[in-house]
Amino acid sequence: MSSLEVEKNSPPVGAEAAAAAASRLKRHDSLFGDAEKVSGAKYHGSEVSWVRTLHLAFQSVGIIYGDIGTSPLYVYSSTFPNGIKDRDDLLGVLSLIIYTLIIIPMLKYVFIVLYANDNGDGGTFALYSLISRYAKIRMIPNQQAEDAMVSNYSIEAPSSQLRRAQWLKHKLENSRAAKIVLFTLTILGTSMVMGDGTLTPAISVLSAVSGIREKAPSLTQTQIVLISVAILFMLFSVQRFGTDKVGYTFAPIISVWFLLIAGIGLYNLVVHEIGILRAFNPMYIVSYFRRNGKQGWVSLGGVILCVTGTEGMFADLGHFNIRAVQISFNCILFPSVALCYIGQAAYLRKFPENVGDTFYRSIPAPMFWPTFVVAIMAAIIASQAMLSGAFAILSKALSLGCLPRVRVIHTSKEYEGQVYIPEVNFLMGLASIVVTIAFRTTTSIGNAYGICVVTTFMITTHLMTVVMLLIWKKHIVFILLFYVVFGFTEAVYLTSILSKFVDGGYLPFCFALVLMTLMATWHYVHVKRYWYELEHVVPTGELTALLEKNDVRRIPGVGLLYTELVQGIPPLFPRLVKKIPSVHSVFIFMSIKHLPIPRVAAAERFLFRQVGSRDHRMFRCVARYGYSDTLEDPKEFAAFLSDGLKMFIQEESAFALSDAPPPPPPPENDDRRPTTNSAVHSEEAMIQSSSMAASSFQSIQLPVDVEQEKQLIDREVERGVVYLMGEANVTAGPKSSIMKKIAVNYIYTFLRKNLTEGHRALSIPKDQLLKVGITYEI
Repeated sequence: MSSLEVEKNSPPVGAEAAAAAASRLKRHDSLFGDAEKVSGAKYHGSEVSWVRTLHLAFQSVGIIYGDIGTSPLYVYSSTFPNGIKDRDDLLGVLSLIIYTLIIIPMLKYVFIVLYANDNGDGGTFALYSLISRYAKIRMIPNQQAEDAMVSNYSIEAPSSQLRRAQWLKHKLENSRAAKIVLFTLTILGTSMVMGDGTLTPAISVLSAVSGIREKAPSLTQTQIVLISVAILFMLFSVQRFGTDKVGYTFAPIISVWFLLIAGIGLYNLVVHEIGILRAFNPMYIVSYFRRNGKQGWVSLGGVILCVTGTEGMFADLGHFNIRAVQISFNCILFPSVALCYIGQAAYLRKFPENVGDTFYRSIPAPMFWPTFVVAIMAAIIASQAMLSGAFAILSKALSLGCLPRVRVIHTSKEYEGQVYIPEVNFLMGLASIVVTIAFRTTTSIGNAYGICVVTTFMITTHLMTVVMLLIWKKHIVFILLFYVVFGFTEAVYLTSILSKFVDGGYLPFCFALVLMTLMATWHYVHVKRYWYELEHVVPTGELTALLEKNDVRRIPGVGLLYTELVQGIPPLFPRLVKKIPSVHSVFIFMSIKHLPIPRVAAAERFLFRQVGSRDHRMFRCVARYGYSDTLEDPKEFAAFLSDGLKMFIQEESAFALSDAPPPPPPPENDDRRPTTNSAVHSEEAMIQSSSMAASSFQSIQLPVDVEQEKQLIDREVERGVVYLMGEANVTAGPKSSIMKKIAVNYIYTFLRKNLTEGHRALSIPKDQLLKVGITYEI
């Protein structure tokens, strides 16, 4: 890659000044191969002090444990929907709960999965993005070598990979089926998380509200449902304000909740039967299955609800760090929740008839109302955390091109993952209310809820196996052990839940099927449209002939033509100059590109390249964003774009000056700039070249025409920026299959016409927007 920057561990005396001067000449134009590195950048998950880690651990209690922390409200009632037939069954179920908590959340997630984070970010989508950096598995071929130079990219050189990893990389990149499978797993995981975000409010709020019947037995189930619906309506209505408005009042409330459930559990253990601690012996699990057979296997669908929300530890990792989550889980969550389940089991050994409402029946009378109030608040917080996570995951999935560009509102200046999507919030709120009214009880909702949870677990297990093979390159024995232990455990739970398919288990499958159909259809057309544009691209060398043929006039202002392509001239441009033979004085082909990383530093955001001759004043710009980055507002975007363009023009002139005289001997096929990886350049020659370039830049004024060009850009920006976008109508070809015609002509068209338009997602003012109609036949 071409660069004038000298990279030395210990430069000789006198070289520091040359290196410092050369660093000022680093290219911002990564399209030529010199992406700017941000020195000293610290990313999430880096070393932090223990004081800061403990502070984060306390904060994480309120953000990521609301769901798993409120599971004691409904686990036993869901496990024994027909009552307890044998009191010894409580020992087996309690043993199952304890070891499920140990195996899945603790061993799998806390001590293994958390380390597969993507520069600090977690979740199913982060795993897919991590894999896509090591193997080209995305359907759209817009990967560039320059992107891997972004300081947040973090990828190993292919030569350092082991033979097995290289073999897997080759198979993934050359197998369309493998790409489709990985993509399908990702959107299935996204669909299940969306289902989780819909069902969590329903089951948590309904479980918490049901407790009021202990003090008001005259209330009917219908009245309980209506109260729950009212709370759900309020919950979804305030989403637009964001969790940041509530702030870290979450952590104290959930901390109080954990203290309460731990204290109540300890009370029940001591008062009713301390011998329940025998459940730590896993042999009681064997006895339970021998005694109950198929019914015991079916009851696993209720046991698995004790780990709902586990995926949140991984998905919300971006707000904290690994050590903080490990501390909060092992020191706060696990002891509190385990004590609560142990206490409930001790209570049920004496009062098995109260299994339908175990949690509230086991509360000591003086503690009922404080616990009830905190339970309602904890249920709302659990719902809020899952909704925030669902919004964040869906906003990341948008960068895959799985859905139309919708407006993502970032509700927190401090936490990038806290977002709000109005259209999605409305649909999820409506679905949650409908589920509450239709199912009415937590048992029926739990059957659907468990499928979402376990399916997400299994997807994470499969993607983690790929990460271990391709990226971590662990020993095959360790990988097999991980896959067999956790895959088998989750498969057993999934088969149990599937037995309740007709009793509510069908709901998440229907939900996921609809959402996956929409996402897969949009992505399919998106990829086909990209390839169509790529096949009909106009070579850059034909730009002059194109402008002369249509007698194009230059008009005041700056024009930005949005295109998915990062090379060549999009087919939309010839149509534009043919219909309206005029182009703005400064014209930029703008591409918004999402990289498979969480964030891109602001200094590395814009990449420029000259298009055609310098007299045309036409440029290509690629604006790169990570999947957690926010798009700037129009004024800020235009200001950054203008500054970047002027810097690009100035650096082009500086590099031109630094070429006289060129450093001897010049390499073949040299693009006017020396290359750091050329063997013919000695270290002394590089230092001398850098020193000469720096002194030239300091002693020689920039050409007058460069200053004039920069002033011209300022004038044209003041005259106005016009955004040009293609209004693409995509149709299936006449010889297409019926399925393709339905997908393209109906489903895709419906989404395009009814969801938020691209200019609103990009915050483009309507009075600065010009749409150009074009039809693609695929």
